[in-house]
Amino acid sequence: MKGTNLGEFQEVVMLSIMILGENAYGVTIQSEIQNRMNRNISRGALHTALTRLDEKGYIQSKQGDPTPERGGRRKRYYEVTASGISALKESKQLKQQMWELIPILS
Repeated sequence: MKGTNLGEFQEVVMLSIMILGENAYGVTIQSEIQNRMNRNISRGALHTALTRLDEKGYIQSKQGDPTPERGGRRKRYYEVTASGISALKESKQLKQQMWELIPILS
């Protein structure tokens, strides 16, 4: 397993996967991020993030059945693993603790 640091974009990708549930595949993840964050992302950037998250053990994927709409190609579906959920919770907690230390915002 590679380093366990969780970047901001990787965190957004994981949160999107969790929001989408069983419908989390490349196009829907990209659309979710673009719609919620008002942020355009390339397929390449998303693919890189998904690969790194998989290497860290934070997500896993499986291929769906072939579909006629995709010319018989399969979709790759993603889900967040238990260690991914733990990493998200830890990231949220650390950020919250830091926000609480800013005197003007307390």
